[in-house]
Amino acid sequence: MKSDWNPESDRVIRDQVAAYDEMRERCPVAHSESRGWSVFRHADVMQILNDHPTFSNQVSRHQSVPNGMDPPEHTPFRQIIEPYFSPERVGAFEPVCREISSDLLSELSVGGSDVEVMSDLASHFAVRIQCAFLGWPSSLHEPLLRWAEQNQSATRARDRVALSTLASELDAIVDDLIQQRSQCGAKKDDDVTASLMHETVHGRRLSNEEISSILRNWTVGELGTISASIGILIHHLADNAEHQSTLRRDRCVLLAAMDEILRVHNPLHSNRRTTTCPTQLGGRDLDAGERVDINWIAANRDPSAFEDAGMVKFDRSPKNNLLYGAGIHVCPGAPLARMEMRVFMESLLDQTLGFHLQPESPASLESYPASGYATVPIHVQWK
Repeated sequence: MKSDWNPESDRVIRDQVAAYDEMRERCPVAHSESRGWSVFRHADVMQILNDHPTFSNQVSRHQSVPNGMDPPEHTPFRQIIEPYFSPERVGAFEPVCREISSDLLSELSVGGSDVEVMSDLASHFAVRIQCAFLGWPSSLHEPLLRWAEQNQSATRARDRVALSTLASELDAIVDDLIQQRSQCGAKKDDDVTASLMHETVHGRRLSNEEISSILRNWTVGELGTISASIGILIHHLADNAEHQSTLRRDRCVLLAAMDEILRVHNPLHSNRRTTTCPTQLGGRDLDAGERVDINWIAANRDPSAFEDAGMVKFDRSPKNNLLYGAGIHVCPGAPLARMEMRVFMESLLDQTLGFHLQPESPASLESYPASGYATVPIHVQWK
């Protein structure tokens, strides 16, 4: 089949957001040799999300619990996952998250007013809160930071050999943590990792492979998406003094503001599906077994779903926002992520008088398959 576009072109690499906006208007369901079918329009994405029998989440040869499962297999595993992000659990973790945020910012303030957000702040925050939430030791902070940095570099270079090696390294870390708890007879209420080891499905306990898959998914998601989100939020506020002032005056707006900022610049590039049968999407005919790439960046900037879609409006209705997905696979960790980012941004606003971009050192954008910023140099006025 002839390609409708070249995702590897200089134009796309230079500015993904602008390129995907253009594709959404020109060819909303587009085929390419490297990505299969890319879907850019909000309505077409919603069709996919609400038709899981046709658009399967089973896209990898590796076990992925529950992300890579379809009903009915998906349902009992999803029911195990959801309580870990209940209001009670999230609320209990908030003071820990607040302490981590405050301590990290205090440490950073000693180093001076110039801060590179991604390497100095966002990645450290993501690693510390992930370890704290799962009950992992602080001795893993540095190894996970190195792993995340190497994984990001390999992702940018699309180095499949390096990515495979790094996946095995993360597997080894997670497997060791499970083995440690198994050997010492960890109780269900010891920490989140131990709790997963006591969960049951179909009348049996989760296997080590299933537990490992869940923990890998949570860890990769947290380290990548939370870090990218923090970079996007700080970049926007550093570049928009009026919005920064609004949030300093009224913290009640913060949750809605974060969702809206991240709608306009989504921290997650895309998710995949596979067609289970011939179907139509956006006027295009798709065969069974086709790869389908949901482009969150373009769908969340669709003018047919959002008036003045490229503008950040703190009072915008969240109704159509696909920041955390939709349907049966909507992100179960959304309540935790929202709390973590809210607490971090509250701490940042509390401990600073202001921050702005460094004009002499422009921020640099990430490229596919990542999103957000590779670097965000800012100047901070600490209290």
